[in-house]
Amino acid sequence: MTHILLGACASVSVYKACDLASKLTQDGHEVRVVLTPSAAELVNPQLFEALTGQPAASTEFGATRRGAMDHIDLARWAELALVAPASAGTLGRLAHGLADDLLATCLLALAADVPRLIAPAMNPSMLAHPAVARNLAQLVEDGWEVIDPGVGHMACGEAGSGRLAEPADIAARVRARLSS
Repeated sequence: MTHILLGACASVSVYKACDLASKLTQDGHEVRVVLTPSAAELVNPQLFEALTGQPAASTEFGATRRGAMDHIDLARWAELALVAPASAGTLGRLAHGLADDLLATCLLALAADVPRLIAPAMNPSMLAHPAVARNLAQLVEDGWEVIDPGVGHMACGEAGSGRLAEPADIAARVRARLSS
């Protein structure tokens, strides 16, 4: 069993992260989910808790949090980090080392040997933007493995590259990464 830290960013495709969390749990992994605050507006962290049997969070502050050190505890716990869906904003924050939410602080606090996978999901024009391409290239240079988005119809009405890869395909990439 592997401890998987699953990050979920705000995207219409965040519903697929629920299916992914379930698949990874069914594969025998212990999965803890950290949502960006915007993602928590779309999907309640309690849904992820129900699917994984593990705590999920979107902030390290508030009455239920302990000492604002969740990011360190989660980073030490993680044996693999996966961000799916990854928004353009999170790609930029990670590429530039900005730690302004629980997810980013967790990911920046990971030990150097923890495998990192990231699955972008966004509008085709956003994905094609030079800044996003630069951020993805920086993440690859920093050791992240990018799971390419799919091509198809988007919730915004456009078609093209930017759809979150299917949960079964992402889970297969996790299995492949863990076996290598």
